[in-house]
Amino acid sequence: MKVKVDFDLCESNALCEALAPDVFELDDDDYLVVKQDEVTDENRDGIQRAIAACPRSAISMVED
Repeated sequence: MKVKVDFDLCESNALCEALAPDVFELDDDDYLVVKQDEVTDENRDGIQRAIAACPRSAISMVED
């Protein structure tokens, strides 16, 4: 599984970064960057929390 972000919907509000900092971060221009798109056992819970918290539903998990 991989993390997918619809950047047309993303507002870069950093909720995902707060919930899964190993996966998401805002760059110096306040744009979201996916640091690690692979879903692992270690990051799955944080990613799922980020998906649930995203106000624009811009984050999803997709099959490789």
